[in-house]
Amino acid sequence: MIRTPLRPLARILDARAKGENPDVIERENINARHEVMRDKARGRAEKRLLLLGIGFFMAFTVIGVRMGILADSVPVEPRTSAGGTEITAQRADILDRRGRILATNMLTYSLYAQPHDMVDPVHAATELAAIFPELDAKALERRFTDGRSFLWVRKVLSPEQMQKVHEIGDPGLYFGPREMRLYPNGNLASHVLGGAAFGAEGVASAEVIGTAGIEKDLDARLRDPAQSGTPLTLSIDLTLQANIEEVLATGMRMMNAKGAAAILMDVHSGEVLSLASLPSFDPNDRPAVATKGDPSDSPLFDRAVQGVYELGSTFKIFAVAQAMDLGLVNPETLVDANAPMHWGKFTIKEWSNHNYGPLLSVTDVIAKSSNVGAARIGLMIGGERQRAFLKAMGLLDPPQAELIEAPGAKALVPDRWSEIVTITASYGHGIASSPLNLAAAYATIANGGIKVTPTLLHATHREPGVRVITAETAKACVAMLRRVVTEGTATLANVPGYAVAGKTGTAEKPRKGGGYDSNKVINTFAAMFPANDPKYVLVVILDEPVETSGPVPRRTAGWTSVPVAAEIIRRIAPLMGLRPQVESTSLDGLTAVKEPLVAE
Repeated sequence: MIRTPLRPLARILDARAKGENPDVIERENINARHEVMRDKARGRAEKRLLLLGIGFFMAFTVIGVRMGILADSVPVEPRTSAGGTEITAQRADILDRRGRILATNMLTYSLYAQPHDMVDPVHAATELAAIFPELDAKALERRFTDGRSFLWVRKVLSPEQMQKVHEIGDPGLYFGPREMRLYPNGNLASHVLGGAAFGAEGVASAEVIGTAGIEKDLDARLRDPAQSGTPLTLSIDLTLQANIEEVLATGMRMMNAKGAAAILMDVHSGEVLSLASLPSFDPNDRPAVATKGDPSDSPLFDRAVQGVYELGSTFKIFAVAQAMDLGLVNPETLVDANAPMHWGKFTIKEWSNHNYGPLLSVTDVIAKSSNVGAARIGLMIGGERQRAFLKAMGLLDPPQAELIEAPGAKALVPDRWSEIVTITASYGHGIASSPLNLAAAYATIANGGIKVTPTLLHATHREPGVRVITAETAKACVAMLRRVVTEGTATLANVPGYAVAGKTGTAEKPRKGGGYDSNKVINTFAAMFPANDPKYVLVVILDEPVETSGPVPRRTAGWTSVPVAAEIIRRIAPLMGLRPQVESTSLDGLTAVKEPLVAE
């Protein structure tokens, strides 16, 4: 570094030569040096002030942006737990085949407490007990004051209850948003829907999981976030379901039955348009599972699917259909129907000890519901072929439906298919199956012999099943079943304008200690309509019915299940777009009403 001297020699000598004071030169140089130093210091200060100003500007800009973000965000309650798996709260809606809501979600709130934030736990406990009568004020007070940091008070609140809790004004009471499952139609189709409950829970959300019915069977589909916006469309028709449940409930009361079930099925697609089981329940307030007594007495028990019954004479048409398909008989073939029939140590009787023999045509075996005639036909077929045919019809397997209860409804089948099993199975005894299986088997006959698989999901196209019987055999069977209604055991099902075909079945219920109870029966009527071109199958079952309008109690299906089914068809056929066919009658004639035969 080169420094300029304060007293340069040349200038000093020059000043002395001119007679000037040399000290002035030193003072001038000192002042000049100070000016340079001041300029450098000023420059450094200005740079520092500029950097400080930029720093303050950036800091306040960040603070302002953050405050704006916070002001624009939605306030939420503080979480009480840290990390973990995120709770999936979304659940897809369930619709009927016409797009009407069967199950949806509703935003509600839960109530929880953080006792360390509470001002007056005693007052809060007293007020909460007044709002929620099921809560005990003393117990709630102990929980508020025992040192815990968090506790649930109520999982679901109504808007009115939420407002009342707000009015308590204690800062330690918090509300957590959550979705709950709502069934706007109450008891309608309750066994199909099943119900839902809360799974994993947090203060800001709760997982909704299926507990029964289709809600549980298709739980993964309904909870899939990728499909939460796509409703699940069922084959159920809400209008038909409401009408069938109404008629079925009235019929159950009139026939003094302990339970009832009805299934309405499309014979071509297998879609179930209505599935009802009574007594029913409200899935919004699903009752607890019974731990004592007969499970079938619980309203949660689905008689249409879970019920496994001996379905009586409704099975006779299967023996006839198989025998005709094998070429063993035709509708006019005469078979031995002389009753009673003795087979080893067993005696096969007709209902009320009738004897329709010595010979009956195959058509009359169905129309008069002859046990002995059906048994003779079964022996023509043989046990091995009979068992294979019933299995092909789906009667020996659990019902196939999108319900979690369906796989557990296993058919009760003897381990050894002996000749006596062949005999009794021909008229629906000795084996037990689900009513849903029966509906699918009758649909197979009604549609011309193509196997039907029942389903509760609506679809525009389905692949056809395999052929089980020929179209000619199926057509002949429908004609026989039509005669059951016009001349046989189901004349009360002759609905004007709608040709109904079907078969009755009265089966005594087994006693726990063995044998059968003649005063307790399962009555079934399996119908198809319209008979000239069947489109639908209706199965109606009554559990322990007894018709008491006459001098003698009547327990046969012809007096109990048949009139209930007839009223259902009368009610729903117009709703389904079926036009009544008016038959011409003589103006001066009288129409005779024939009572149903007593045979089943």
